[in-house]
Amino acid sequence: MSKLHFTTKHANAATVTHNWYVVDGTNQTVGRMCAKIAAVLRGKNKTYYTPHVDCGDNVIVINADKVLFTGNKMEDKMYINFSGYPGGKKEEAAQDLLKRRPDAVIERAVKGMLPKNRLGRKMIKKLFVYAGDKHLHTAQQPKELKF
Repeated sequence: MSKLHFTTKHANAATVTHNWYVVDGTNQTVGRMCAKIAAVLRGKNKTYYTPHVDCGDNVIVINADKVLFTGNKMEDKMYINFSGYPGGKKEEAAQDLLKRRPDAVIERAVKGMLPKNRLGRKMIKKLFVYAGDKHLHTAQQPKELKF
């Protein structure tokens, strides 16, 4: 009787393929959409996912200005920045940040869901967020990603 030999396949830079996806943010809940985007950026949707290798895909988000928050988060959720100086704390409500910089809402949400290390900083660079329905990546022929 022969022995079966099973080996685990580990991804590396030579074996990983990075696809391009486009996500429409119209009427999508911010947290739920960003959690799925973070999983695609990490590569958790692939069979050969390896935690220490960047095997994720590139994601383009369009219509970032049309995303939704559930409950009273639009008025109650505060985005806080601190400059490091005394009195340098700045707060901004979600509705104000969504009007001023709609891309920042999605970028901050996804960045918080990625690893806090070199690999996470490399992954966040593969996220492209646009307020309107036009994007600059038509040459990459992105596929539509539906949730």
